[in-house]
Amino acid sequence: MNPQGVIGINVLFIGDIVGSTGRKALRATLPALKSKYNPHIIIVNGENAASGRGITSAIANEFFNWGVHGITMGNHTWDNRDIFEFIDDEPRLIRPANFPAGTPGRGYTVVKANGKELAIINVQGRTFLPAIECPFRTTDEIVDELKQKHKHILVDFHAEATSEKIAMGWHLDGRASIVVGTHTHVQSNDDTILPEGTAYITDTGMVGSKEGVLGMQRDSVLYKFKTQLPARFVVDEGKWHLHGVFVELDDATGRAIKIEKIRRYEDEWQMD
Repeated sequence: MNPQGVIGINVLFIGDIVGSTGRKALRATLPALKSKYNPHIIIVNGENAASGRGITSAIANEFFNWGVHGITMGNHTWDNRDIFEFIDDEPRLIRPANFPAGTPGRGYTVVKANGKELAIINVQGRTFLPAIECPFRTTDEIVDELKQKHKHILVDFHAEATSEKIAMGWHLDGRASIVVGTHTHVQSNDDTILPEGTAYITDTGMVGSKEGVLGMQRDSVLYKFKTQLPARFVVDEGKWHLHGVFVELDDATGRAIKIEKIRRYEDEWQMD
């Protein structure tokens, strides 16, 4: 898989997991993904894992028990009140680092598994999202600190605008090993290795119902769009799809060797 003589680190990143349908898909798919990609480290975005909004300690522990090593979040971090009971005590879960100073939790961490380690950073965009601290300056500060001890850094940029995400990829090229986008729930087709060795994709996509709208029941979403009246969004329980990326890194340099999109569909035959 990697060039002769190069020792690699295999990283599996899974996009936004939406509600019980997304959790079902993750549990069903992880064994096959582990078998195919032999990942040393698995990271998931869990900000929609609890009924589409936020995460609970029980769900986080489920993920860890299934073999996940780190969880990133986003703009729905605080939507489930349970998070305030455990976020300060769970170093494997991070929220956007550019939230205001004094916010519970942490914006970056280092996960270790299978003899490898990976620093992970979570930041949130500001275009079409709340005007929080600058994600570019925040990431600069953290990357500069982490690079003193760590060669392998993954950044989950949870943002709405594709332009802001692409800009972050170029901004971090050669300084972060992996820059992945989350939040839009739609996997982009621009996975690439940038000139200085950073694996990049604008959005990794989602894990949840492919029969809803971004994982939610489509009837209520359609009602809101057509009437402009309030509607309660509920996680859809239709057939699922799972999106993510596999990245292989050079253990010695931290540069990406390979990036591959992952797409899996419930009840759909897979050649691999």
